[in-house]
Amino acid sequence: MVQRKSGHVTLLDIARACGYSVSTVSIVLSEAPLSKNVADGTRERIRKMAQHLGYHPDAYARSLRRRHSQTIAVLAYDLSDPFCIPLVQGIQSGLEPASYLPLLMDAQTKRKLFDSYLKMILERRAEAVIVIASWIFEETDLLADIEKNKVPIVIIGRDLTRSKISSMLIDNRKGGEIALKHLTKLGHSKIAIIRGPEELLDSGPRWEGVQRAAAKARIAIDPRLVVELPSMTDSAFGYEGGLRAAKQLLETKRPFSAILAFDDMTALGVVRGLAEAGQRVPEDCSVIGFDDVLPARVATPGMTTVHQPLKEMGLLAAKWVLEEIAARQAGGPGSVRLHYAQPELVVRASTARVCGGEKRRGSA
Repeated sequence: MVQRKSGHVTLLDIARACGYSVSTVSIVLSEAPLSKNVADGTRERIRKMAQHLGYHPDAYARSLRRRHSQTIAVLAYDLSDPFCIPLVQGIQSGLEPASYLPLLMDAQTKRKLFDSYLKMILERRAEAVIVIASWIFEETDLLADIEKNKVPIVIIGRDLTRSKISSMLIDNRKGGEIALKHLTKLGHSKIAIIRGPEELLDSGPRWEGVQRAAAKARIAIDPRLVVELPSMTDSAFGYEGGLRAAKQLLETKRPFSAILAFDDMTALGVVRGLAEAGQRVPEDCSVIGFDDVLPARVATPGMTTVHQPLKEMGLLAAKWVLEEIAARQAGGPGSVRLHYAQPELVVRASTARVCGGEKRRGSA
């Protein structure tokens, strides 16, 4: 048998090993209509040799011929964030039955890296793009270029329908309202709030929901018990931000019996900060988060939170881009869609009813 060179097994390698022409091998292995004209024994010998050598079809070469890459680009703002994991799982589950390969990229909250990946997406002819967005992803000429190239694109986490980009996001106002309402129903009236970074688009609507729920419950939010997380690029964002915020709130010496955190990772940091100060959750202070990521479910105590249907959103994003690809291949016009996912309260052990009146936190 002829020794082949290193690298992937090619049709030429099989042809040399079998003693047939490359065209004959190609016709047989691609199951082209002409393969029925090839003798049964020849077809069997070629297929056995391909299996023996470990041959797999060259999808890249096939995509060049068909002008379809069978690839969907998935660009996430930060894959180290547990928020992204169920979204990516949903996208993968949605693409797998259609035999599309998700090309996963992590922008690591870096704008330059985000732009660089968008250029690569265009150059590599991805058939669609799904972006898991955050504050760093402002509208760019590159996003416009993707749309100009008739590449379907879906943004998760922002509403860019005005730019003709299909978008899906959570109803943050409702989510904020649900979170505060849960605490007031447990009898809490002195509630500390940890807001998200000002530049993060979820922060404003979520805060509006909190304020709306407070007004309905006729409770006043003490501005001295409202702290804001730093930028997402700051190491103090998330868990570390929650840890620092808890200490900051305790230092105010203002009374509070519950803390509403911007998200679950912040809430987990809050629990740690309270524990270091000798405060028990929920006996001394209730804590509620937002997102319902895995760490919130396995924490001790389990974190009460506002659930986002993240995997379902990923599945829907995959469905949208596949439908858009099919529509454009059929010559139909592109469509722009907007979906607001509905949040739901998930009650676990980190929140409890106020017993014996609300106590003063931070006092000796």
